[in-house]
Amino acid sequence: MDLSTGGDINFIRKTLIKNCPATFGTVPIYQTVIENSLLNINSDNLLDTIELHAKQGVDFVTVHAGLTKKALPLLKSRLTGVVSRGGSFLVKWMKHHKKENPLYENFNQLLDIAHKYDLTLSLGDGLRPGSIKDATDKAQIYELKILGKLTKKAWEKDVQVIIEGPGHIPINQIKKNVKLQKKYCYNAPFYVLGPVVTDIAPGYDHITAAIGGAIAGYHGADFLCYVTPAEHLRLPTIEDVKEGVIVTKIAAHAADIAKGVNKAQIRDNLISKYRKQFNWEKQFSLALDPDKARKYRKESRIKNKVCTMCGKYCSMK
Repeated sequence: MDLSTGGDINFIRKTLIKNCPATFGTVPIYQTVIENSLLNINSDNLLDTIELHAKQGVDFVTVHAGLTKKALPLLKSRLTGVVSRGGSFLVKWMKHHKKENPLYENFNQLLDIAHKYDLTLSLGDGLRPGSIKDATDKAQIYELKILGKLTKKAWEKDVQVIIEGPGHIPINQIKKNVKLQKKYCYNAPFYVLGPVVTDIAPGYDHITAAIGGAIAGYHGADFLCYVTPAEHLRLPTIEDVKEGVIVTKIAAHAADIAKGVNKAQIRDNLISKYRKQFNWEKQFSLALDPDKARKYRKESRIKNKVCTMCGKYCSMK
């Protein structure tokens, strides 16, 4: 996803689309706010920006269309309020103008654009919990139910949707969250942001997210959003991104094994076979991070086929 909030945004997006081999998404409200200022945005310039992104070849856009005026009173008891950037923009706009969310009010026009350009809508959870204390609260569930209604509307117009999910969720609530999403959103694909399972690990939130992602994946989440070690602290470096992606792939693979996905189990069986054979290069070729595995092996300065964990007392040997 391109989440740019500065520079020549149109040029940045065009360049990224040209060079990106994967499915590509954006959050159009960011550009709309930058170009018009928050309190001056309206349904026309929001929809114009979405159409511009679609014309340029964006595959999916995140739209916080389920965040309505009725949900605002439900935020009073929250510890961390609204942590979605797009969601916070819309909350501020609705409170200032005392009007309904323009993305919700003009959802039919949005569907017309999506259908015209074969654009998938990522229905964003603007009220996702940003702390364990706020997990699975009334505001989050209220918005989820609205997203379910919007999902049916989208399908009626032959528009694809994915549902964005929480955020910060304790382990014991992950299954419930996935099941509620599947229930209220009619089994539409579910995309979870982690979820992060504890708030006390800044610098290690790629791990807190991977724990939650593995559990969510096992219980039916369809897509995991990666989190980097820099989450909550700063923009990530390339190395942070690499770490975040790898630990998220570990979580997804762990979920696939637990669900009995045969291809996942075959890979584990193979690497175990080569571990037993001390075939290090074959092990590296199957590893999620071959470079790191090879580096650790090289640093051990071992002169025979075993590793330095047990040395000559190797159980495999």
